[in-house]
Amino acid sequence: MANHKSALKRIRSNEAKRLLNRYKHKTARNAMKKLRETSDKKEAEKLLPEVTSMLDKLAKKNIIHANKAANLKSSLTKFVAAL
Repeated sequence: MANHKSALKRIRSNEAKRLLNRYKHKTARNAMKKLRETSDKKEAEKLLPEVTSMLDKLAKKNIIHANKAANLKSSLTKFVAAL
């Protein structure tokens, strides 16, 4: 167990951040899944900027690696273009 007040606070804040990061990551994954399941091009073109924005935000906050975000955006863009 932590011996310092600041360590106890750090434990609390880390847990809060972990839960928020987990929520944001899961939300982005669900959005990507929804985009990939779409067969309508107009709907996909509407969803793509939203998903791209989510991925950019995750990369900016180091929840996912920047290169992974770039690879996902690229593959999703190719998918939408092929529809």
